[in-house]
Amino acid sequence: MPFLHPLRPYTREHVESLNPNQVGVYGIFSNGRCIYVGRGDIRERLLAHLDGYMACVSGSRMTHWTGEVTADHMLREQQLILELTPLCNLRAG
Repeated sequence: MPFLHPLRPYTREHVESLNPNQVGVYGIFSNGRCIYVGRGDIRERLLAHLDGYMACVSGSRMTHWTGEVTADHMLREQQLILELTPLCNLRAG
């Protein structure tokens, strides 16, 4: 099953407006294609990617993101990676 929520613009202002300590999974997209799926504190992780945390992600044209708060974030991350085959997860793993 794909992400449960619609895509949102991936801008620093938008990400900084998120509440901290929302743990779950997130996806980063470039023009509709998922380029990375990750897990953790969604706000913190999205800001890290904006700051160049991973070359593959920061080198892509990041346009949108989405996320889900979930206690079972490790399993959900793996499900999404298998389903969406994000470019940067494939290079990392």
